[in-house]
This record gives sequence, structure tokens and C-alpha cells, in this order.
Amino acid sequence: MIAMNYNETLHYLLNTLPVYHKSGTKAYKGGLENAMAMDEYFDYPHRRFSCVHVAGTNGKGSVSHMLASVYREAGYTTGLFTSPHLVDFRERIRVNGVKIPEAFCSEFISEHKDFFDRLQPSFFELTVFLCFNYFSRQKVDIAIIETGLGGRLDTTNVITPVCSIITNIGLDHTNLLGTTMQQIAVEKAGIIKPRIPVIIGVRQPETEPVFRDVCQAKKSKMIIAADHYNASLSNSRLTVESNGNHRFSEIEFDLKGSYQEKNIPAVIQTIDVLQPSFAVTDQHIVNGLSHVTDHTGLMGRWQILGSAPAIICDVCHNADGVREAMGQLVQEKFDILHIVFGLVADKDVDAIVGLLPPVARYYFTRADIPRSLSENDLLVAAVRAGLKGDAYTSVSDAFHQAKKNASSGDIIFIGGSTFVVAELLQELPR
Repeated sequence: MIAMNYNETLHYLLNTLPVYHKSGTKAYKGGLENAMAMDEYFDYPHRRFSCVHVAGTNGKGSVSHMLASVYREAGYTTGLFTSPHLVDFRERIRVNGVKIPEAFCSEFISEHKDFFDRLQPSFFELTVFLCFNYFSRQKVDIAIIETGLGGRLDTTNVITPVCSIITNIGLDHTNLLGTTMQQIAVEKAGIIKPRIPVIIGVRQPETEPVFRDVCQAKKSKMIIAADHYNASLSNSRLTVESNGNHRFSEIEFDLKGSYQEKNIPAVIQTIDVLQPSFAVTDQHIVNGLSHVTDHTGLMGRWQILGSAPAIICDVCHNADGVREAMGQLVQEKFDILHIVFGLVADKDVDAIVGLLPPVARYYFTRADIPRSLSENDLLVAAVRAGLKGDAYTSVSDAFHQAKKNASSGDIIFIGGSTFVVAELLQELPR
């Protein structure tokens, strides 16, 4: 075994292995053969802790972080696996909010590199088993495991969870998951396991029959969270109602995006379903939802980075996410709205650009990854949609120009791609 330092480990992970978030479909392995081979090699590490499995087009990251915060607050040793990372690779794997140590990453890759070189896993496949082994070593009580892409063929789908969650279905990654809501629902429904309860976040007529059929075939109880809970946010205060009665009133909620109203019911419903095996009090829920970012390090969800001018970033990256973010943004008070915006090339560019408010001044840009749509192609689509702005070759240039142009009463919003937000956050002092 040749020991690797952490920089060498990162280079191996990010520059040697196929990486979907950089290269897209070229790095996507549509099967579980590698996952099953690694599972056997590592002696099924995920069987040593309880898992909650979370899939969905939007909201699965937020739901995962909220659950992790609540279970940590309740005193459980809580693992959290999410993707992609924004600033630091180690964000993907946390125990009680603390990122996996650099030394564990390096030792794990060094010890098993010969096996990985023979198997040739993708970056994501390897990262999943780095996570499982770390959680096993840390003896976590419960792990919240977010799928990477889809569900049925996602590497995380080797687990048998205590509960599955599907937040919602939207038209995203259609080149891999299908071009209709029903086809994508089939892929997400792949995480449903026999006799394991399934929480569906929102009621969607196009996809509900898919989930019902799968649950019936697998004798799995299906619960639509939105039928039992309704959440409302006002001035960062969260109220949750159940059957017309207040379950929680005026919680000081630290996630500012109004779209979290659609995610909260799935969180509360999951906690209910897992009682009493994982006992949680209402006070644990209140405290957990009040400290999500502190407890889990969540970034990029309606994250406020500055004031006068207000600076807000959000990882909205598909039509549904952009629609939600823009709906909230135009309700904010501002003199002039500045939007720094970039997309990856595999999105429905015209559909997304058509959701952007014409009142804004735009700074079209691209993240420094091969998947990015060029800033000039984005500008052409934007002009076609009647938007006004200019193209910038880097996120940094676009953001600094927006800051230069903005006055204290303005808003600067950064979004459109997770990777645009990631580059901005990497540039800002921490």
C-alpha cells in the first residue's frame, strides 16, 4: 500500500475517476454492478446502522439536512450523506454535523486503491462506500442518505432503509431518467423496498399512481405527507398545522426559502413514522429546525451572504426550482434586481430562461466545468426571451460587476446552477 496525502486523495477522486458533476452522462454508470461488488468487498457496511433513504427532484437535500438536525438534537449519533458539495468534498459525509476527516479519506483510498483500480468505479460510487465505511466506523445510530441521481440505479440503492422518502417529481435529468413525469417517477420509486414505509412529500396527480402501484406490489405503506401536514413561513417564523390544528407555532426557522414549506411536511411525517424506534420530542423538532445550518452545515438554500445590497444565493437549477426561487425573489423589496445566472448544458434552457423576471439586470456566466452552458449561448436564449444583460466568462467577473453596479437598496441574486453557487461560495472569505 502506498500512502496518499489528502491532496493526492482529492486528485485521485476528482481527476482520475469519472465525475458526473463535471462531465455529465460520460461519468454516469447506469447499473448497480459496481455497487454490489463494493458492497460485498466491504462486507455490507450499511447493514451496521439504520438508514433513511431520500430521493426526489427538488428538496431532497433540504429534507435530509433537516432530518439530520432533528435527530442530532434528539441525541442520536447521526450520519448525513448528500451531494454535490459546494466548497469542500468532505461536506458530503458528516457525523453530527462534523465533516469526515481528511485522514480517514486518505487512509481509506490508500488502503483499497488496488481494488478500486481493478473495479474502475465512478467518483460517486466510490464516495458512497467511503461514506458507508465511515458511518460504520463511527457507529452512527441513524444515517440520512440522499440519492445522487434518480433512485433505481443509484449507488445508494443497495441499502435497506427504515423509511424511504420521495420529496417530489419534476422534469430534470430527462436524458437519463425519462422525458415524462411518470417515467421519472418509476426511477425514483426504485428506492421503495418491500414492507418499508414510504413518505411522499407532495401530492402530484401525474406520479401518484406510479407510487401507489409500486407500494401495493411491495406491500409498503405509502403516506402522502401533504395530506397530514401544512407548513407556512412568514418572516422566518414557521407554523405547522395538522388537521386544522397547530402542531407547531411560530418556530424561529433558519432556512429562508419559501419553498421549504413543501419540504417540512415530509420531515415531520418521517419523524412520526419512525417513532418510537427513534424517539423524538416536539422540543427536539423545534430546536432542530431552528438550527439546521449550524447543526449540518447546509449552504446554498436561499443563503443570505450580505446586506446593503442584499446578496442571496440559491442552488435552484431546474425549471421547478427556478420557478420557486424567482417567485420569492420578485416579492422582496429592492430598487434594482441584479441576477448572476448560469446553467449546465443539459437543462431545458428556453423553459428555464422563460421563468426569469424581465425586471432584472442580468449577468450571464458559466461555472468552470465542462458541463456548463456557455455564457454566450445563455445570453442568446435570454435575449430571445426579452431579458437584458451581458455575458461574463467567469462567475467571479459576473459577481464583481454586479456588486460594482449595485446600490445599497438593490438585491444581487446568484443561481441557476449548483456549480455557479459553488464557485461564488469558494471565492468568499470563510
